[in-house]
Amino acid sequence: MEKKKYWRKKIQYLLVLLSLWFTVSILCSIVFVHQLNAFKLGGFPLGFWFAMQGSMIIFVLLIFVYVWLMNRLDNAFRAQNR
Repeated sequence: MEKKKYWRKKIQYLLVLLSLWFTVSILCSIVFVHQLNAFKLGGFPLGFWFAMQGSMIIFVLLIFVYVWLMNRLDNAFRAQNR
């Protein structure tokens, strides 16, 4: 039973993080690029920035968030199993 709870939470984390990555990398840099280009970030159009830098930065940040979440989840389930 505990394994099912663990894996359900792990899949939930993965789906949320992958949805965020999809939103930034596909929607912001391809679908909504013209709307975002109305704004500037560091002198560059925001849509261009998302396409060139933003999706990579968000991906790396999501890796750190995933590691942090998994460490927390592992520690919580380890404490329950003692």
